[in-house]
Amino acid sequence: MRNRLFRWAKVAGTISVLATLLTACPKPEEFPAEPVIAFKAFTQHGDSASFVITFTDGDGDIGLSDADSEVPFDTGSTYYHNLFLEYDSLSNGVWTRVNFLLPLYYRLPRITPTGQNKALEGEIAVAVKPWPIIPGSEADTFRIGATLVDRALHVSNAVTTGAVVVQ
Repeated sequence: MRNRLFRWAKVAGTISVLATLLTACPKPEEFPAEPVIAFKAFTQHGDSASFVITFTDGDGDIGLSDADSEVPFDTGSTYYHNLFLEYDSLSNGVWTRVNFLLPLYYRLPRITPTGQNKALEGEIAVAVKPWPIIPGSEADTFRIGATLVDRALHVSNAVTTGAVVVQ
């Protein structure tokens, strides 16, 4: 009888240890290699605004450092920037792209996770200043769209704010 109880205790202990090990090692998140973005929020703050997106990237190659200065990331390249915002105004029921002398492009800093799992997910907030971007414009309704490019030159999906009425 005592031998039988010892065996049961041994089996129960083994199952307990296995259960602890299995729950302690959660499966890492898996995302596609290209970045995927989603619009989160757009908030107006008087003379500025905040544009926020969320992102995932399966191979963790978002952002650029100062060392990323050779082709295709040099200053003359399309990919010198990696976050691209587009600005449209609504006039007479028609959305029209607004092209600025200096486009709304940003160079996000390098984000590289440590460890074996390189998948990234997070949030990017951009301060849009001055807001509205076209002071004195007759249009009072705008939208902002965005795309994100990783170091492997994978381009994300495009997202947009929808119609934003200037307050």
